[in-house]
Amino acid sequence: MVSLRMTLQTQLVLRALLENPAKQRYGLELCELAGLPSGTIYPILARLEQVGWVASTWEDPAVHEQAGRPRRRFYQITEDGGERARDALARAYRARKQPLPGWAARPIADGGVS
Repeated sequence: MVSLRMTLQTQLVLRALLENPAKQRYGLELCELAGLPSGTIYPILARLEQVGWVASTWEDPAVHEQAGRPRRRFYQITEDGGERARDALARAYRARKQPLPGWAARPIADGGVS
């Protein structure tokens, strides 16, 4: 299985997908929801699909031809992916709430450490 780095950008994509787990979303829609450019979103979606957290399907050709636009690829978080994503997001959130280690603390004016 491919390992998954839980970067801030990956967290934003997962949160966008978890906003409505039953809904299929296309890439540019996810760009807007996550606030990230397509060059960031698509590699993340590919990694999420590799580890089984996301499934994708292509739009019916008749739909995009009738709309006069390129064909869309829709992404949806899997049931297992949703559980794993919620767990990973909770761990990432808890990790950010821990106090800074001693070496990262900034000195303050009176000689103490903040």
